[in-house]
Amino acid sequence: MQTIATVYKIGRGPSSSHTIGPSRACKDFKQHYPQANNFIVVTLYGSLALTGRGHRTDLSIEEALKPDKVKIVWDTTTQNLPHPNTMDIEGFDNDKILHKKRYISIGGGNIIDTETNELVGGNEVYQEKYATQILDTCKKEKLTLLDFVKKHEPASTWSHLKDVWTAMQKAAETGLSMTGEMPTKLHWQRQSKFVYDLSEQELQKLNITPMTKYLTAYALAISETNACGGVVVTAATLGSAGILPAVLLMCKKLLKTSNEEIINALAVAALIADIARTNGSIAGAEVGCQGECGVACSMAAAAYGYLIGLNNEEIFEAAAIGLKHHLGLTCDPVLGEIYSPCIERNVMGAIRGVDAANNVYMTRNKHNWLFTFDDVIECMMEVGKSIIPELRETSIGGLANVYRKKSKDHNGKN
Repeated sequence: MQTIATVYKIGRGPSSSHTIGPSRACKDFKQHYPQANNFIVVTLYGSLALTGRGHRTDLSIEEALKPDKVKIVWDTTTQNLPHPNTMDIEGFDNDKILHKKRYISIGGGNIIDTETNELVGGNEVYQEKYATQILDTCKKEKLTLLDFVKKHEPASTWSHLKDVWTAMQKAAETGLSMTGEMPTKLHWQRQSKFVYDLSEQELQKLNITPMTKYLTAYALAISETNACGGVVVTAATLGSAGILPAVLLMCKKLLKTSNEEIINALAVAALIADIARTNGSIAGAEVGCQGECGVACSMAAAAYGYLIGLNNEEIFEAAAIGLKHHLGLTCDPVLGEIYSPCIERNVMGAIRGVDAANNVYMTRNKHNWLFTFDDVIECMMEVGKSIIPELRETSIGGLANVYRKKSKDHNGKN
């Protein structure tokens, strides 16, 4: 299993699989074939082709390959792909092709080089790959999950986690500092600052707790930053980037949690994502939004569970509850953009993550745990394969289709 440092990637939104992943693929290609600088053709397939324009995939590719001349081909018809997020890069010298390389963007900004079938920039540090194996090891060696991570990870990981926490806070600050309409045809209004500024009197009228207010405001703020192409952190993806940090920011604000403890919680949360991506998927194009917001909710539940004192088994149970109640969730971004329903899902994922951990805390010593976290990951993959392609980050079905039909009706009336 990979180092947890690769779970958190700091980069520009709005989509880790559609912006950070393709950008990294292009940079990897140039690193291996620097002589291919006359002309480069990038062919995008599947979800990358169908939603790439809305996700700003073309902009990230052009930026990564500057100053080379680039042509992007949007291939929406090729079938039987190895993965919905497949892309080919071809380097030319005039009309002569120098090399062609295929990459797969597997979610969270991670990419696979199909020539080697290995993760680019990967570093295996864990022998265990399942939650049950980790729990067994921790029991035998009398380790907490945090101890387990510290035993395996190099010092550089902890330095990276500090940078991650700084970037998460800055992303929230950016979102909370801006108001007005966002750059989209949807005429989407920023909401985070409005929610953050709600008074105690207004909250009391609706019996809304400060915890709900701050979870909502922070999740909105980071999601708004992400949707506008700002700098955010994959957790586990950019489409779900607001969930985990919203919980951690709420803890800092209301519970006065120290930065050191938040760094530790980030490590525990990353272990959850590591297991999920190793044995399942965090790509919306592969398994729907259950792999993005569902896994992010699990991360938030685990992080919050750690901070409120849950033990190893209870932390994994909180993560399982977080994901269980996202099973079957489709990925149907309107216009191929990360606005609706993505932003609202970040809010709900943050609230559900806290609720999942609190549920475990309140029912301690009264366990009804039928399924392990590993079981839920297995189920997520089974359910994900049964979700029709139109509902897996293609913007063809679901809410994206409802919006398209409404737009046609509206235009027809005018």
